[in-house]
Order: sequence, then C-alpha cells, then structure tokens
Amino acid sequence: MPGTIQSVERAAAILRLLAGGSRRLRLGDLAQTLGLAKPTAHGLLRTLQQEGFVEQDPATGEYQLGAELLRLGNSYLDIHELRSRALVWADDLARQTGESVRIGVQHAGGVLVVHHVFRPDDSRQMLEVGAMLPLHSTAWGKVLLAHDPAARLDLDDDLKAYTRHTVVDRGALEAEIATVRERGWAGDIEETVDGIASIAALIVDGRQVPLGAVGIRGALERMTVDGEFKPALIAAVRDASRAISRDFGAGRLTL
Repeated sequence: MPGTIQSVERAAAILRLLAGGSRRLRLGDLAQTLGLAKPTAHGLLRTLQQEGFVEQDPATGEYQLGAELLRLGNSYLDIHELRSRALVWADDLARQTGESVRIGVQHAGGVLVVHHVFRPDDSRQMLEVGAMLPLHSTAWGKVLLAHDPAARLDLDDDLKAYTRHTVVDRGALEAEIATVRERGWAGDIEETVDGIASIAALIVDGRQVPLGAVGIRGALERMTVDGEFKPALIAAVRDASRAISRDFGAGRLTL
C-alpha cells in the first residue's frame, strides 16, 4: 500500500485545529501545537489561503477557516433533503400568511430556489423551482449575505439596479446586512420587482452552519402597513425557519 503524503496530512491537521477550540489562531500557536517549524506552517497556510480554505485577519494576523472550505463542507447536504424536510413547514407558512413561499440556497452568485409553494388562492402562478434570485435585492439573498461567507464571496462588484428602490451602494448594503445579522430576518420592499415585497429568515443545521433561507413574497399592500412589514408575517417566517432548523438538529437559534 502506498504511503501517505506528509504535506497533505499536515494541511489536514491545520484545518482540524482551526475547526476546533478558539477557531482563530496565530502562526506561532499553530506551529507549536502541531510541532511544525514556522516556515513550514507558513507555507502550508499560504497555500491553503490561496485556495480559499483559510483566511487571515489583516488586523490581528490570526488564521481561521475560509469560505471555500465552508462551501465544500455544505456540499454534503442534498438539496432534496432540505426540500423534503421543509415541505410541511413551507406549506404551513403559506397557509398561515396567505403568501407564496420559497426556500433558497446560495449558488453561483445568486439564490437558487429549491422549493416553491404557491399562494393559497385561485390566482394564476408560475412554479419557480430552479429560478435564481439576486443576492443583494431579495430577502433570501440578504439573509445569506449576512450569515454565509460563501455568499459574500459570490456577490458581484457591480450591484444591478432592478428598480429605483434597489440598494446599489456597497456601504448602504453592508449596513443593511449588519442589521439583518442582528435582528435575525431580512426584507425587501420593491427592490427586485415593483409592487412586491419579501421577508426571509435563515435555516441552519446543528452546528449553526447556514443551509439556506425560507421566506414569503407578496404584494406590497398585503405585506406592509405604512411602509413597515407586518409583525405577524415576520413572526411566521422566523417560526418556520426555526422549525426547519430544528429538523436539522439545531437547538435554540442565536439569530
């Protein structure tokens, strides 16, 4: 049987070390813990950083796991599993709110709709499973930008204006993402389609790793009052996100 490759073993050891404990370590601490010479550890870290598996904080010099590794780690999740576990909760959310429901995951610079429940009325609607939603102008995208490093890496440098309400200034978008991270849900009012608003919240697994987002979309007059989202709709979306997350092993969400 052929032997193992030492450099690969050492790189794997670095990733395991960063995945546990404080999750943020300096070069010297990494080298000492793993019994490596500093130049050897630095070379491994530099390679891992170039591949996106490790990131370095420019202010502190500390290393942590990178977005590309998180993206690969999430690849174990079959999208069909997310859809199947969310079916009941998505149906309940549509019935409770009277609005259409979408579940989306970060994919190729946008949000891929993996499940869509029609608004429970007799109106004509089109199935949107497989459709792509923008990251910066939809509630689903903003939720993922707030919590998923891979989504932030996929965000276009030039933000497209879909309506006159679309936020295209990076500073303003960053401020909104920070607010989303604090309050635990995101919304958009006519930012993608005139007359349409949406609310979404995060779905996580037992490790609090982002899996996707669940949300509702509907006419502005049904979703808002005096320019503000109806509290009952926000609560319903957040309850659905918590319920789906619990099915994936999450306890009390920290959102």
